[in-house]
Amino acid sequence: MINKFRSSLEPVMSKVGKSFVATGVSANTWTALGLLMSVVAGMIYLLSAPAIGFSLLNVSIVGSILLLISGFFDMIDGIVARATKRSSKKGAFLDSSFDKIAEAIIFIGIAGGGLANPILCMIAMSVSLLVSYVRARAESLGIELKGVGIGERAERILVLAIIGMIPVVGAMQYAVIAISLLAGVTLVQRVVAASKKL
Repeated sequence: MINKFRSSLEPVMSKVGKSFVATGVSANTWTALGLLMSVVAGMIYLLSAPAIGFSLLNVSIVGSILLLISGFFDMIDGIVARATKRSSKKGAFLDSSFDKIAEAIIFIGIAGGGLANPILCMIAMSVSLLVSYVRARAESLGIELKGVGIGERAERILVLAIIGMIPVVGAMQYAVIAISLLAGVTLVQRVVAASKKL
């Protein structure tokens, strides 16, 4: 869904990309910074673990802000790569791989910090990774699934971060449940779409 929205904003995003190109920072570096922000966000979420004792609300809000920053960097890397005409297989591989590592770290942090039920976190993480696996497997068979489904990674990160910033105890639990539902529906949509093309 967000990919379609991005397409309509392509002229604006190209201008934004040029300002980031001017920094001289490569697309792969922006990808790495996105992963770093996700790691820090996961560690922040972990701070709410009972043994550490930080406020659940403060940890959830700060972690979610960092998660949004991570998502922003994840968007910038692609813009910079296109603006500099330096899109590469290596960049695509790193971007995709770092995205999955980031998702795992985020859910581990949420579960370990007690912000949501660990079982629900495992379900959300598993279904999210399956969504990506189905796309990768379909593409290995020549079937394009980009933009298919209501809950691609960008949507899931946005939902997790926005709900996580709501100053209500238990908000992250609802965010994790929402991610599971979004990813579950998207998984079914992608399996159906790929099956029709095989």
